[in-house]
Amino acid sequence: MRNRIQRKIIHIDMDAFYASIEQRDDPALRGKPVAVGGSQERGVVAAASYEARSYGVRSAMSSLKAKKLCPSLIFVPARIEVYKKVSEEIFDIFHHYTDIIEPLSIDEAYLDVTDNKPGMTLAADVALSIKKEIREKVGLIASAGVSYNKFLAKIASDYRKPDGLCIIHPDRAIAFIDKLPIASFWGVGKATAHKMHALGIHNGKELREASLAFLTRNFGKYGEVYYHFARGDDDRPVEVERIRKSLGCEYTFEKDLTTHTAMIIELYHIATELTRRLKHMEFRGRTLTLKIKFSDFTHKTRSISAGEELVSLKQILPLAKNLLKELELKNPRVRLLGLSVSNPVGESPDRPIQLKIPFKW
Repeated sequence: MRNRIQRKIIHIDMDAFYASIEQRDDPALRGKPVAVGGSQERGVVAAASYEARSYGVRSAMSSLKAKKLCPSLIFVPARIEVYKKVSEEIFDIFHHYTDIIEPLSIDEAYLDVTDNKPGMTLAADVALSIKKEIREKVGLIASAGVSYNKFLAKIASDYRKPDGLCIIHPDRAIAFIDKLPIASFWGVGKATAHKMHALGIHNGKELREASLAFLTRNFGKYGEVYYHFARGDDDRPVEVERIRKSLGCEYTFEKDLTTHTAMIIELYHIATELTRRLKHMEFRGRTLTLKIKFSDFTHKTRSISAGEELVSLKQILPLAKNLLKELELKNPRVRLLGLSVSNPVGESPDRPIQLKIPFKW
């Protein structure tokens, strides 16, 4: 392992956050398939309860498709202010244990509890205590993953959902990674997983047996990331960001986009989701960036700065179309499209806080 200083990292992920809040507040919805979002023709599912997920309903899915998969699906409108308030309550609980918190979204975060406030020796005890406090004070269920780095903590939190707690000890990390399906690795989407399978890589053990040269040749800079993850190495610190620098969303397609019309249609959906996220997070920025990744894993980006804060679909979509037009793509094979807003007015990022403390598991 590359880590000279092993840390105690917890990844907390709220289970079906928006939908769980709706079920908590309305007993009539409990045990039923619930989707937060609009049920209209161009509506999008913002969140789905586990009952809905059992039918294949997922966030970012069109409401029409969700209704076809689950005819009994109950749509409820999003209550953004309620979700934000609940999120604040949860993050207040996190601060009972540590101030080294890296928010990933309104309902997800990394916590470095190497030197935690209650002075608990075991990171597992910290995670159990956080889960219990969230259940008792907020009335919601969280899943937690515990390990010595962010990669493994994230994998662990997804391992036993919902209401899960998974601990990946340093001594058992390699054995755990060996059995991990390649699609479960951070940064491996459907298209990358298909390419891995074609190359004979199906799990962590086979990934670790691949050379660094082989992985970088086939996956570019991400090849080095996969190489180290397969060995349980991840040196990224838990970064305390009090001020968000950017906000975006992207989508990897099951089949490459090959026409300009198809890209415009997908840009519309991505821009719609981006404006929803901007509203949810109350983020305001003046620069829009378009990201395109091609089937050969090369990518291009284009950015444009506006004279006003970008907050609506009417502002963002025309700019996104112009950025796409500037690229003058010929015979494209696009596997990913993404949009992000950055350059918040009057804000500057905080420096990440890094601890160097002897490790005691």
